[in-house]
Amino acid sequence: MRYLFLLIIVIPAIDIGVLLLSGKTIGVWPTIAIIILTGVLGAYMAKREGLQTIRRAREQLQYGEIPSEAVLDGICIIIGGTLLITPGFVTDITGFLLLFPLTRRPFKYLIKNLWRKRIDKGNIKIIK
Repeated sequence: MRYLFLLIIVIPAIDIGVLLLSGKTIGVWPTIAIIILTGVLGAYMAKREGLQTIRRAREQLQYGEIPSEAVLDGICIIIGGTLLITPGFVTDITGFLLLFPLTRRPFKYLIKNLWRKRIDKGNIKIIK
């Protein structure tokens, strides 16, 4: 819950500040064009990466494997695509980092650790 404050208040405030600075530095219309371009490019990349992840998960399921990495990739892609559709440069940079496979690894590690901590605390129960 404490991180929810950051997500709802602080991140948009930073994004608005960067947008205002960008509008003042390069102009309003180039700033709007960049925002639209990153939204379109982000939607395309999210679709492409998402389809690749679905294919990889299906292959793993066909071989009887649990697609845990593909699920983590899917979570990162959904979050990244959502951030790219949201106007703002900070969210766009974070969204692109979540979409590229090489830069996605630290985020996947973070997600794994968060889930592991919640499981260890007993907040999440695994039923076998």
